[in-house]
Amino acid sequence: MEDVLEVYTRPYDPQRPQVCLDETRKQLVAETRPPIPPAPGQPERIDYEDARQGTANLFMVFDPLAGRRLVQVTARWTAIDFAHVLQKLVDEQYPQAEKLVLVLDNLNTHQLASLYEAFAPAKARRLTERLELHYTPTHGSWLHMAETELSVLATQCLDRRLPDQTTLRQEVTVWEQRRNQAKCSVEWRFTTQEARLKLKRLYPSIQPG
Repeated sequence: MEDVLEVYTRPYDPQRPQVCLDETRKQLVAETRPPIPPAPGQPERIDYEDARQGTANLFMVFDPLAGRRLVQVTARWTAIDFAHVLQKLVDEQYPQAEKLVLVLDNLNTHQLASLYEAFAPAKARRLTERLELHYTPTHGSWLHMAETELSVLATQCLDRRLPDQTTLRQEVTVWEQRRNQAKCSVEWRFTTQEARLKLKRLYPSIQPG
């Protein structure tokens, strides 16, 4: 916890941008009957039956100080997919950065070893040298700003039936562009000193020697 809190206190540095990364799944659902459009005094009506179309995965990349997010839709949720997200971050989104300061949760695929599963050793090594990883503690989702952004995405964009990955990508892209244009950044204010006071019960009790 304190390690992540220290990262969040760092000032914005374009050479070492702070990036939070998380993912979630979305159930794809198609209509079995066309919805009845709204009419005066009558809202749109949707049949209660639906057709499940599998799931899709969404990677959320959030740069809290720059107020920028990138959402990538994939078919799967694997170490290979994770590695390709990292490669895109390093080579396409932040090509001029000296190092990316990356905040992640403890999912087993969130390891630098995933790069070696996806790429040749020389390329994997080049990418690892551009990454500085920091992990949120178990049950520490409140520390993860990418997870907060996923909650906003779910409320504003995903809380309805989306039938396929193409539609999902289109809707997510529009949401991403609008939120980035609004420059919705985050100024983290909960410090390590406050954590030591308010979360004192979580710390080991050390008896004076």
